[in-house]
Amino acid sequence: MDVQQKKTKVLVTDEDMAQRLILRTNLESDGYDVHEAENGFDALEKLSDDPGIRLLLTDLAMPEMDGYDLIRSVRENELRYTYIIVLTSIEDRNSLLKALSLGADDYLTKPVFPDELKLRLRGGTRLLKLESQEALIFSMAKLSEYRSEETGFHLERVSHYTRLIARDISKHHPELGLSLSMADEIARVSPLHDLGKVAIPDKILHKPGKLTQEEWEVMKTHTTIGGKMIKEIYDKSGSLYLWLAYEIAMHHHERWNGRGYPFGLQGKNIPISARIMALADVYDAVCSKRCYKDSFPHEEAKALLLGERGEHFDPNIVDAFLRQEDACLAVKERFQK
Repeated sequence: MDVQQKKTKVLVTDEDMAQRLILRTNLESDGYDVHEAENGFDALEKLSDDPGIRLLLTDLAMPEMDGYDLIRSVRENELRYTYIIVLTSIEDRNSLLKALSLGADDYLTKPVFPDELKLRLRGGTRLLKLESQEALIFSMAKLSEYRSEETGFHLERVSHYTRLIARDISKHHPELGLSLSMADEIARVSPLHDLGKVAIPDKILHKPGKLTQEEWEVMKTHTTIGGKMIKEIYDKSGSLYLWLAYEIAMHHHERWNGRGYPFGLQGKNIPISARIMALADVYDAVCSKRCYKDSFPHEEAKALLLGERGEHFDPNIVDAFLRQEDACLAVKERFQK
């Protein structure tokens, strides 16, 4: 049976019917499924009716609802990311900056050249495909969470904790070279930290009591298993966010004093991504009820982190947590089981 590949949908929004026709003709010749809207209201209705439209090409000057209000409304209400390209005049820099500040992703200057239009849309399509890959990866992480019976919002909480701490480090310790974009990438891949637990036997993973030494050695292999799984994917793609995911899965149980596992790395030899993950994971674990323990209140968890400053945890990471304490506590309360 032949399976036809779905065409990528793009919504062209412009009050000028002739302009829409030109854009439609060019895009359909490149294999796109083109939809049209004559103003912002019309565009919002079509986006709502067809969630499969993820690419939006829009003029800025339109009646009833202009391109700026369209961009603002899309960003405020979207459930899935929409890639937005605006059409603008080459001399109208202020309009372009306003559109980008509202959430537009890219722009094209008039008159639009067909080859440039197609290249810009292909760039947007690649970004949306990466988003789909990340959704798949998060599903893999959820599988690990279900196996560990860590129900609730564990992955969501650690993602928020790591973002808060990583962004704080980026601001207060620029010498570490952690950019804001990398801070966000660390948060994005943090749910993969325990991916390797999918390979740990249930009798060990769900044991309510203390593990024997032999069982503990098996449990510790979740780091190398998860790290190797992600590394195999990274070797094929070379993607930065997968490398960060590898670092986190492999090294989040290393300790600042060198007494962690799997390799006994010490201090700055531990990747910064894993150092951040280590604290976020421990804080959430201590504050959560598990099959083998009750939950601790925030102040006791905080005291534990302070007691391990310079031992289990990088002192800079603990200090970042303290600066972000109120925000972390808000996350904890928002995503309660």
